[in-house]
Amino acid sequence: MAHKQIEQAAQLLKKGGLVAFPTETVYGLGASLYQKKAIERIFFVKGRPAKNPMIVHIAELSQLTELVSEIPDLAQELMQRFWPGPLTLVFKRTAVVPQVVTAGLPTVAIRMPAHAVARELLERLREPIVAPSANLSGRPSPTCYANVMEELGDKIDMVLDGGPSAIGLESTVLNITTDPPQLLRPGHVTWEAIKKIAPQTTLLEKSKPGEIHPSPGLRFRHYQPKCQVVLLPLAKWDQESQSFRASGKKLGALTF
Repeated sequence: MAHKQIEQAAQLLKKGGLVAFPTETVYGLGASLYQKKAIERIFFVKGRPAKNPMIVHIAELSQLTELVSEIPDLAQELMQRFWPGPLTLVFKRTAVVPQVVTAGLPTVAIRMPAHAVARELLERLREPIVAPSANLSGRPSPTCYANVMEELGDKIDMVLDGGPSAIGLESTVLNITTDPPQLLRPGHVTWEAIKKIAPQTTLLEKSKPGEIHPSPGLRFRHYQPKCQVVLLPLAKWDQESQSFRASGKKLGALTF
């Protein structure tokens, strides 16, 4: 990835553009935190419900003090262990964070990505980036340039190609504003790893349709593929697969 392209992307963001960029988890669709119209455009482009909050990405810990009202000791420990990396922490927000980012909640989800392109983009922009995954709402999150171009290529201003995402799974989200802390979304950083630092951490109960959640990725319908998916016991595989093949449909199988 050429530095010139990343600088171009930073300038687009500064002027209110939308840029998709790679992270170690999945590709994100970014807007500057200080460009409210661009943030609102993310919802339009993705078809994203307004009740679904988004993650704010930062490059330096110094940016955190402007965005959150307090940084608990637990947060310091978690950041020292897992940042930069695939852990998102939910803090109490300040008025600097637009309500459109947080779905009107008093909290904000923040992470520091580890991907070299994401970090350089943040450093060149010198502003936090609001970025959900770079896909249509409800669809699987993109893990490469081609995925993003297929769904959003003609709807946004630029896509940075940083190769395939190393992890390919969205970040773990941990709410540290509750006592005990609550794991809102599982991810690459496991519950077991978090409990080594915060042993009392609990799991979020199953989300409900229409409810405003403190984390993205918790809506009733999420990761919806375009194709039909059928769950089969092994005993029925021969019969059902022959039926699909006889109909002329393409068939793929995921087995364990």
